[in-house]
Amino acid sequence: MKSETARAVLAAVDDARIVADLRELVQIPSVDGTPVENEIQSWVAARLRGLGMDVDHWQFDLPAITGDPSLPGWEVERTEAWGCVGVLGGDETPGLIFNGHVDVVPVGELALWPDGDPFSARVSDGIMWGRGTCDMKGGLAAIIGAVAALSAAGVTLRKPLAVHTVIGEEDGGLGAFGTLKRGHTGEACLIAEPTAGGVIPANAGSLTFRLEVPGLATHGSTRTRGVSAIEKFAVIQQALVRLEIERNRDPHPLLKHLDLANPLSVGTIHAGDWASTVPDLLVAEGRYGVRLGEPVAEARRAFEEVVAEACAGDDWLREHPVRVSWPGGVFASGLLPEGDPLLDDTLRAATGAGAAEVPDVKGGPYGSDLRQYAAAGIPTLQYGPGDVRYAHATDEHVPLAEVLHCARAYALLALQRCA
Repeated sequence: MKSETARAVLAAVDDARIVADLRELVQIPSVDGTPVENEIQSWVAARLRGLGMDVDHWQFDLPAITGDPSLPGWEVERTEAWGCVGVLGGDETPGLIFNGHVDVVPVGELALWPDGDPFSARVSDGIMWGRGTCDMKGGLAAIIGAVAALSAAGVTLRKPLAVHTVIGEEDGGLGAFGTLKRGHTGEACLIAEPTAGGVIPANAGSLTFRLEVPGLATHGSTRTRGVSAIEKFAVIQQALVRLEIERNRDPHPLLKHLDLANPLSVGTIHAGDWASTVPDLLVAEGRYGVRLGEPVAEARRAFEEVVAEACAGDDWLREHPVRVSWPGGVFASGLLPEGDPLLDDTLRAATGAGAAEVPDVKGGPYGSDLRQYAAAGIPTLQYGPGDVRYAHATDEHVPLAEVLHCARAYALLALQRCA
């Protein structure tokens, strides 16, 4: 049986305003590294102030943050970056943090979008379409809706409730890093990433690798005088295929539901500068999965050893080894401590808000800011509207019923943790 307070809060959830907020958020094209990434933080700061939250909206000291050796990396250059934290209910350590990132990835080829406008926020048959609807402005709108309901119902909080909105999640986690460095913390954190109805208490990590494969240039008509970097990359690619198989033999129990728990994927290849010249350099970049609980340094070492072994077995590469480097973001793995009450509290809130059944509990194969909060000693999990399969896609969308359900679940979770 729900308490009178819980019933009052659920009754105060304003569905129409949540949808309107989501539409406004999606129509702000906050692509990583653009000035709009900061403009949307101003929008959120104003909205949170309007809900009665004490808001810290500050400009990052980028030279200091990017010069910090513990920075998890970034892949998009920025000249300006802003943080935004809202706190409701006092100045003690918050009993709960709701986290959402405001940045979105680039839209790609416009012609591939059904509307030709990635930021249209079109609604059809109860679904909103557009870049950011799923990843993760649907979750952010639900967070705002939950806070609005708590305020409208006049709930008195025993512990403060915090909202962290962050930039740069997609390219390494600069925003969460800067927010935690500023001293914003809490007893627990829920990240409103899309989870397709389940609860995700663990993320595998990922790293970006770069391979520079040397060759020897010569005229294409006398190619046997040279060495093709493309052909030598094939030697390395075979070794990477074997490495991926080995690293997926015994996945963590939370990742056993996946067909590939720790993917290794080559995303870009650039070689040669003239059609009739044997290429003397190939540069390949890709994504390399970090296993749950595996230190980043150990994951890198395993990769580098396999590349070195492949080079040692090839006459050319033995004397001209492939250079391995690690550009971009560093996504370590992250895991909610076993037995932490946040998991049961979230499952209880989800069912109390009307979930048809208790959500599945599974791990995610992708990196997120979960690992940063977990590394800071804050128990963290993910639960949010949408399905990650549609994130970053030209058919990105979110069912509005899921957004509204999550707003109610977040409100109930805030009551459990803070009131």
